[in-house]
Amino acid sequence: MPMKDFQQYINQDEIYLFNIGEAQQAYATFGCHPVGETGMHRFLVWAPNARCVSVVGDFNAWDASKNRMERLDTGVFAAFIPGLSEGDCYKYQIEGYDGRTVLKADPFAFHAEVRPKTASKVWKPGGYDWHDEAFLRRRSEQNILSNAMAVYEMHIGSWRKREGYRFANLRDVADELSDYLVEMGFTHVEIMPVTEYPLDDS
Repeated sequence: MPMKDFQQYINQDEIYLFNIGEAQQAYATFGCHPVGETGMHRFLVWAPNARCVSVVGDFNAWDASKNRMERLDTGVFAAFIPGLSEGDCYKYQIEGYDGRTVLKADPFAFHAEVRPKTASKVWKPGGYDWHDEAFLRRRSEQNILSNAMAVYEMHIGSWRKREGYRFANLRDVADELSDYLVEMGFTHVEIMPVTEYPLDDS
């Protein structure tokens, strides 16, 4: 189907805000998202200097000729692809202005392969059952603007190394981290990064 048939599924306002540096929810527009009623996944990537962009992955044998993206007039390339499954690996194959062709992970991917592989994965965010009602209630009863605040910024995987080549996760360090933060006088913790990357050091 021609791209014009899918324009209703592309948030032009968010693309405009992204281009002027004011997007607040770019993650909801860019990257890979299921478009429920169509049975397709929408891919959007910002590549204003690219000559050509394709989505390549498990689902098309990494063949760039099968899912070429259409260039919109905003520096964004878009594609709608049917028949994808959660966990399918993909990348963008980009032909740059200099004629070189490279494979790039999706900067807005919700999931990624782990070392030594670097592909992004088709993934639907959500599905996590939150249990933070008590915390949110306590927080709403406080005047956060008048309370003291000291933020500890950290990367969990490198805060405490584990045996071998295994990186710690939040469950591994939660008790020890809580004790440490209280002892050091911190009131908040900022955990980085908030999105998944295929590079352990990040």
